[in-house]
Amino acid sequence: MKWYLKVLNQYADFNGRARRQEYWMFVVFNIIFSAAAGAIDSILGTYMVFAGIYALALLIPALAVSVRRLHDIGKSGWMLLIVLIPAIGAIWLIILMATEGQSTNNQYGANPKAFA
Repeated sequence: MKWYLKVLNQYADFNGRARRQEYWMFVVFNIIFSAAAGAIDSILGTYMVFAGIYALALLIPALAVSVRRLHDIGKSGWMLLIVLIPAIGAIWLIILMATEGQSTNNQYGANPKAFA
């Protein structure tokens, strides 16, 4: 949960680097909370109200942590657009997000594991 809150505290921070653990823990909690919002919508009979509000609220932090994750492996944040390539783009992005970050400092900042 601390990783999820860390991402929310860095709401629109597109600079720096994010560890794999920070990114994937955010993804896991985001899936759980999205499912909960969808369940609330289903129970109340509202169509995508809570889930939609949640998705809009988390759009910027999700983009920011994704860009920081790409920075950790030495890639530009613009690599997120690779998902637009049909079929292979999403797979390639998942592979990039699962790749271990550079163990040394890079142009985007210091190794975040060094501070852990």
